[in-house]
Amino acid sequence: MKILYIVLMVLLLVNKTFAVNSVNPTGVNVNATGVSSVFLTFRGTAGQISTEAFWCGQISVAANTVTSTNPCVAGTFFGRLPKTLAQTSPSLGLTNTDLGIQNSIENNGQNFTDVMTIPASVARRAMQSAQAGNNSSFFYVRKFESAGSTQYIAVTCRMSNGGARVPFSLTQVHPYFVTDQGKPSVHLASQGQLMPAILAEISYNGTGRLKGRWEIVLPGDPEPNEFDLVPEANLPMEQRGLQKRYTLLQRFDVFLAPTGKTTLKGPDPQLVPNQIIGPYQVILRVEATRDKEGDSDTGVGVSINGGVSGFEMPRLRYYVATDDDVLQARMNAGLEKSITLFQATLDPQNKTSLRFSWLKYTSAKTYELEVKSEGHQNFSALIDGRVAYYDPPPWITEQVMASPSQWRVAAYSSKGNKLALSQWRQYVTQTTPSDIKEK
Repeated sequence: MKILYIVLMVLLLVNKTFAVNSVNPTGVNVNATGVSSVFLTFRGTAGQISTEAFWCGQISVAANTVTSTNPCVAGTFFGRLPKTLAQTSPSLGLTNTDLGIQNSIENNGQNFTDVMTIPASVARRAMQSAQAGNNSSFFYVRKFESAGSTQYIAVTCRMSNGGARVPFSLTQVHPYFVTDQGKPSVHLASQGQLMPAILAEISYNGTGRLKGRWEIVLPGDPEPNEFDLVPEANLPMEQRGLQKRYTLLQRFDVFLAPTGKTTLKGPDPQLVPNQIIGPYQVILRVEATRDKEGDSDTGVGVSINGGVSGFEMPRLRYYVATDDDVLQARMNAGLEKSITLFQATLDPQNKTSLRFSWLKYTSAKTYELEVKSEGHQNFSALIDGRVAYYDPPPWITEQVMASPSQWRVAAYSSKGNKLALSQWRQYVTQTTPSDIKEK
């Protein structure tokens, strides 16, 4: 009896710590010419860990078969899953109806969820193998370990064109502000000034509903982490309500045809806050939607995974400051252009009437005009920022006419910060445009 008891205990221990038994889905269509991301559920993995996954062209056993040795056929190795793309999590295997019963996440969950992201380099290697006459399908193999023992299980990857029969997944997301400086992801905003429009260029596989919301992280809010920023479909069912929520700006729900690219319109600029000085973040939150090609059976229910991705959603950042602080910062960063001088001309009807003029600098509150002539006293004047010219007194005109002279203009903010400065310009007695020279 004692021996029988020991045998039973060993069998129970083995069953608990060495337990992976299947994966779902067992086979998926993937993009043969680019990146693909697919949500997988490895079932019955209680007590096991997995730190490695790779692709190969052939395996020695059928897909979805557990084996204690590496099933990859020698010479058909395509690549290893980079750590930067690894998105895995133990799962309790709960469904929506179970979430009210248990909301804690245990490290020894009965399932193991994995977002398989196939890099373009692996897809290219698989395509080269197929072009050489080998099978067009290849395999994703994940390794599990427990108490010194090892198990492997594989998923079939069938190459396709990335269209409607491929799981709906996001392969690239680029949100940006629409400004004159291109497509920046960082913006410096004046307090109370209307924010620029926001757009997001998105590349994807498959077809389906892109559903989610734009949220704003206000000054003082806790920072979002990687868990908060991945699409909802990347997470096991019981973890999908645990991401931090921030202030809602606007929701979106659009259908994406199997074309592979789209531009998502951002929230109404009127809704984007800009009154409180400080740092802000605009977050694109992607919710899970129904997608038959991406469904994964957890063993107790089906997990819907439309909108999965192999990366966290990029954030837009902006900082709200006073007008003067914004202008000074832009000037220091070289984002503001210098003043372009126009010319200094004499009135053809009155040869003693001189006017200095320049192109208006929009943000200027005051201008300072400097004039220097050889053998004469230098002269400067302050001019209201609402005008872009200056008519000097007669003695300045006489001084400029008497000898070679130079002049320049500086723009200042309301606090006296210098915003822009022109180069010195030479004035000569001829007043034709060809004689106006920059120095």
